[in-house]
Amino acid sequence: MTAPSLLPQQDARTRRDRLEVLTALINGPEFDPALRGGVLKIPPTHPVYPWSCTVVDCARPRWRRYAMCSVHAEQWQAAETRGMSRAQFLGTAEPLPATEMPEAMMCRICPQRPAFSLQLVLCFRHRNRWLGHLKRHPGASGDEGEFERWLADQQALPGYGECRADVCDELAASPLGLCGAHERGYIRAGRPGGARLPKNFFATHERRDRPVPVTCEDEVAFRAWCRAQLPVHRTGTVNLRGLRPLLRAEFQWGMWVHGLQPVVLWHLTWVQSLADECQRRNVDSLAGLNASVFRRAYHQRMVQEMQQALRKIYFTPSDTRGAGYIETEHFGVRFPGRSSYVDLTCITQRWLRDLLWDHIADVLRSPTCPRSAQRPGGGHDPSVLRGEHVHRFVADVRNRERLGLAFRGQARLDGKRAKVTENSRRMVFNYGRSLLRCALDRGSAERIGLDRAFIAAMPVGGPGTPRSRNPFPDEVARALADEANLQQLADGYDPHDRGLRDMWETIIVTGRRASEVIQLRLDCVGRYGGLPLLWHDQTKVGNLNAAVRIPDHLLDRLEERRQKTLTHYADRHAGRPPTAVERAHLALFPTDILNPDGRRALSYTWFHTGFRSWIAELDLGGHYVAHQARHTLATRLLRHGASLTHIRRYLGQVSDRMAEHYVHLTQSDLDNVLQHVWVAGPGTTKPGELLTSDTTPLTREQAQALAIDLSRRSTPAEGGFCTFQPVVNGGACPRNLDCHNCDKFVLSGADLLYWRRKREQWRLLAERAPDDASADYLHRYFEPTARAIDGLEKALAGLGLLDDALALDLRKPQDYFHRVWSTAFRATDLADAGSDEPDEDSDTRTAEDTDPEQEAA
Repeated sequence: MTAPSLLPQQDARTRRDRLEVLTALINGPEFDPALRGGVLKIPPTHPVYPWSCTVVDCARPRWRRYAMCSVHAEQWQAAETRGMSRAQFLGTAEPLPATEMPEAMMCRICPQRPAFSLQLVLCFRHRNRWLGHLKRHPGASGDEGEFERWLADQQALPGYGECRADVCDELAASPLGLCGAHERGYIRAGRPGGARLPKNFFATHERRDRPVPVTCEDEVAFRAWCRAQLPVHRTGTVNLRGLRPLLRAEFQWGMWVHGLQPVVLWHLTWVQSLADECQRRNVDSLAGLNASVFRRAYHQRMVQEMQQALRKIYFTPSDTRGAGYIETEHFGVRFPGRSSYVDLTCITQRWLRDLLWDHIADVLRSPTCPRSAQRPGGGHDPSVLRGEHVHRFVADVRNRERLGLAFRGQARLDGKRAKVTENSRRMVFNYGRSLLRCALDRGSAERIGLDRAFIAAMPVGGPGTPRSRNPFPDEVARALADEANLQQLADGYDPHDRGLRDMWETIIVTGRRASEVIQLRLDCVGRYGGLPLLWHDQTKVGNLNAAVRIPDHLLDRLEERRQKTLTHYADRHAGRPPTAVERAHLALFPTDILNPDGRRALSYTWFHTGFRSWIAELDLGGHYVAHQARHTLATRLLRHGASLTHIRRYLGQVSDRMAEHYVHLTQSDLDNVLQHVWVAGPGTTKPGELLTSDTTPLTREQAQALAIDLSRRSTPAEGGFCTFQPVVNGGACPRNLDCHNCDKFVLSGADLLYWRRKREQWRLLAERAPDDASADYLHRYFEPTARAIDGLEKALAGLGLLDDALALDLRKPQDYFHRVWSTAFRATDLADAGSDEPDEDSDTRTAEDTDPEQEAA
């Protein structure tokens, strides 16, 4: 969208200054030399503007599609239907000779005259002489030897000078002073000015070496026609001679900046046609020009991109403040996938727009720069605004949120009104308050006369209501992982095999975010130490190039996708595989649109559109999104013994609180987790040793990455679990239930408080011992149990579960809620319970009247 410029109109001095700046930049050492000058001669294999056919040795220019000439493009379409790959076609296609030349060919005899016959490469006069030679010598064969002998007898003729059309850089084809193309155009136009040549001037003048006179009825009209002509379109050439000097420099600079990030392919014919259109309209400069004056959509896009490149040069940050927009690249910031131009003209109050501009500029300059009708006089005069106006505004916004209405003012650049939601209302309040407070701190509010009460009345929007998505129900999870349904996803919603199924399978297996999977690089998978790993960027938490282990079948699928991507790259680059530097930046799932170098991945919108349509076709009886796969994996990890710390590190989350947002935790889930953290009991040789499936001790670092073995069989015992299999299977205990001295007894995380109470009991016994010898004996006797308790605490701390274990007592907590524990009696009541007559000083209150402190005790 092009906003109306609020800057003053250009004057001659402004245009001159801008031309000087652009000229200096164009003459710089980094500028592409092919883009300098009035006529741009672009090489056939230019990295940004290539125009040659990708078939090897084909001399014809490429068509707009398939990067081939029109003949080879048609042949490729037919070959593709037969199952041939693009690389195979490019390797077997026959090259074709040129039908048109990028430059005008000169006569092989007369270097100052253009060739009339491209086959013979002769000017018009020498072509006629050769034909006359063949007529005069009927026996001449006309073969190459005869032609070479005839060439040796010919003499060069003087040329006619350059074409008199101002924009043309070619040689004149006749004494009229026009090249062949412009002379034909002059005849079609009815010969404006009446410029003519004598009849049969070859025989009457040139053959006798006499100058050819040119008669002209109106020289002024003829010259006007020459000035108004457009350049001749030549393949691989962009002629800018017909443009004003400033506009020509703007075209050159725009083409250069476009080459820095060639997202959209610009065909040279588009550039030439845009230059011709600007010449017809007599455009002085692209700055301030409304792109909508051009009828073609690609002309409008090109003008807008050139204007964006010129804004960074023409306007300073202070200029953009007055013009009503902000250019983020003025502050060295460019948000990914976003334009650096931020339009603020939708804010009608000038003072408010300036405050917002200052606020955004401060944020962009800060070290923490992000990586993302109830007012008097319409609100244009800040000095009359008071606190009550904010209160009315807040009430109106809240009511609109409650009723589901749209904002009163224009909140979008397309003119549509945005609906007031909880999130949009919160953002308006929070950012409005931040903006006004910054104005108060800088003194801008006092300078413009904004009342302090107006600023103080703006409320805080609040953090919003946290909502977590549910995991997939079991039947939905099975349907989304069913082989037949997955094949339906690939066949029905990814006809060009861009990797939709591969993305979804990677998401459900690894739990990665959809954006992390879509943005995978080409070399993201491999075996390291025999383990298959997936390397990805967790940009949301700043964890780049992180690895996660994947199963073998997913590794095979992604390896197959990598080969398809390499084949696709070779097809688009004439069978050439990517170099090592190019390969490092290739996307695993590249898009076919505006992606000549293969670095841009498919968009989330593309993935979401196909996935949503697939879900709708499956008719699962509810609304489901791809992100729920992440919640499902987190919850199942928890139920299989993983801790919150474990889950947070595996899923790449910023904090345990965020992990809790994804984990749907119930009491039974926490019971299962704690009960599967086992350490050796007091009766073993190494009490407190952390146990895994193979009873191997772990270091603290290994404990953080512990994978709980849920295949172990056990039976509950007092303070832990018995792992002696005959007892587990129902047999009698050979130790008469002396569990705590048995080497088959283990402690679990669910028993921590039980053993802590045991430790306190033994300490009290030791403290009350009659002598030191007895106390030492008690300490030595309990020492294996103490080591087991210490080991259990360390294991739980290493897994991030210590606080959870201390907060829960899982050994019959219902006992503490029994009525016998909540009923209290005074001692005097119990002492006098047998007396028939109550004493006058006795307390006869019931439990309901008990003192609150006593009741709590």
